[in-house]
Amino acid sequence: MATFDDTEMQATAHELIEEFGQAGAVKRITPPDPVYGGDPAVTSYPATLVPMAYEARYIDGTVIQTGDMQIYISSVGLAIEPTVGDVVTANGADYAIVTGDPNKYNGVTNVVFIVQGRIAN
Repeated sequence: MATFDDTEMQATAHELIEEFGQAGAVKRITPPDPVYGGDPAVTSYPATLVPMAYEARYIDGTVIQTGDMQIYISSVGLAIEPTVGDVVTANGADYAIVTGDPNKYNGVTNVVFIVQGRIAN
């Protein structure tokens, strides 16, 4: 019986994203200290990604809105796991992550991150 090789799938996903994608960033915003206050800290993590508009048939106006992007982010070399609350920079715009799917089939290796991004305010 053949076994599923997550690292091989991760390498394939990275190659495709690298070939057809663009350089971008995932920004994580850390809120100010609840006691001492201060400004939120923004940490930017470089990423290779492919932003794609949703097809009209998937846009329902509620879960997926006009302008939302489906963003494939390579997990290779990315220091964090993109999550709701993070902001992805792609196509010269900032997209707040609304939902995400880490595609961690064996529970350990992140093959590719697929997130739904919405224009950030």
